[in-house]
Amino acid sequence: MRPSSVSVPYGTRVVLHVVNHGAMSHDLQLEGGATGTGMLAPGQARTVSYGVIGHTEQAWCTVPGHKAAGMILTITVTGTAASVSAAERDAAINPAATPPPGWHAASPALAPAPSGTVHHITLIAEDKQIQVAPGVTQDMWTFNGQVPGPTLRGHVGDEFVVTLVNRTDMDHSLDFHAASQPMQAMREVAPGRSVTYEFRARYAGIYLYHCGTPPVLEHLANGMFGAVIIDPPRLPQVPREFLIVQSELYLGPQGQPGDYAKMLRGQPDAVVFNEYYDQYLYAPLRVRAGQRVRIWVLDAGPSDDSSFHVVGAQFDTGVQQRRIPAGARKPGRRGGPDAGPDARRGRLRGIHGPGRRAVRDARPPPRPRRRRGGRVHRGERARPVMFSPSHPALIPFILYSFFDKNYSS
Repeated sequence: MRPSSVSVPYGTRVVLHVVNHGAMSHDLQLEGGATGTGMLAPGQARTVSYGVIGHTEQAWCTVPGHKAAGMILTITVTGTAASVSAAERDAAINPAATPPPGWHAASPALAPAPSGTVHHITLIAEDKQIQVAPGVTQDMWTFNGQVPGPTLRGHVGDEFVVTLVNRTDMDHSLDFHAASQPMQAMREVAPGRSVTYEFRARYAGIYLYHCGTPPVLEHLANGMFGAVIIDPPRLPQVPREFLIVQSELYLGPQGQPGDYAKMLRGQPDAVVFNEYYDQYLYAPLRVRAGQRVRIWVLDAGPSDDSSFHVVGAQFDTGVQQRRIPAGARKPGRRGGPDAGPDARRGRLRGIHGPGRRAVRDARPPPRPRRRRGGRVHRGERARPVMFSPSHPALIPFILYSFFDKNYSS
């Protein structure tokens, strides 16, 4: 392996471009986890982020016997945490800070599903400096320059043709939880290239899509995710629809990507709605009193569960997904809020055709909650003022909602 060792300063994000010049397949996997290139055929290359490495580690080829034969890369870390300058330290959120003048919240308003049964979408993978809290900017890995990425919406039976264009310096891909496809269909795209994915929506619900390139945890937590909404047949119209995507911030230094070590520890700096800290405290969701509202909620994670609720109001309608026989167009039956084909219900569905499927959990092991003053610290806290009766425009309203909890895969 050439070189057999590299040296990096403490706190450096390590991105390696690995090329297989051998006559057989090899990979390069970091010790203590699944972070690596995946198997590379002769002549194949891949660019992989190994995250921020805080101590000297090794990576090696996992093919039996190859590590013993010397296919080892040593990554030597120089310096210590004390030697890291202020500019290199992770950014921190100031809960007392307010958004700057001219700031606008991400609109949670959701447009209806477009007409037609075939939807052509282009998603561009690109890095972008995005403000995620007052005074805090991160180098986010995005789809179309936004986090969450564009929302894909359609009806049961619709076909989606999605082209991914990669304008970054590392490989990316797409994993659609709404697609009933084997892993081979989730092809990676190299920098400067594009690839097209196709799938047909078989079940109604709200689903996660995300970059599926290893390490999935890092790609997802740095912003490469979005929602796919598939309307059930005969979904009633409502005056207002909102989309709330919950996710976590693992802050890296100002203007840089998130801290991969925090991601592995499952230690977020904040839990947010639509990727900005407490934004709907400053820009509440406004509706008319008595107006019927539908809220679609997606937990993009990658690690924390969601217990979404509205303080002082109740959801009066939910949808429990059931299989729709071929050729039939039946509405989903009504049920509890833990509904949908991605919910953990003990039944496997959506296997259509041959191919490999993976069953895996990208979340770190459970950890004790850090408590401050006896309360669990959360970045996006419940704020009753959004629905307070003391504000006539914000009186509690009836909610017609569809729920699903999605996790990275």
